[in-house]
Amino acid sequence: MNTQSFSDRERNSEIEQQILRAVKSIRYGSVEIIIHDSKVVQIDRKEKIRLAKSGAKDD
Repeated sequence: MNTQSFSDRERNSEIEQQILRAVKSIRYGSVEIIIHDSKVVQIDRKEKIRLAKSGAKDD
C-alpha cells in the first residue's frame, strides 16, 4: 500500500526534474544532493570551464 500523499509524490517528481536538469545542463563538473532527515533539501551544481590550451610557449 502506498502511503505517500499526492503532494509528496508531486514534490518528489519536481525534485527529480530539478536533479535531471542539473545533470543535463552541466558539461564538466559535479552535482551534489544534500539530504536531511531523508528529504532532499539542497542541490549544488559545480561547473568547471575548460579553457583551450594556447599553442604559444613562454620561454
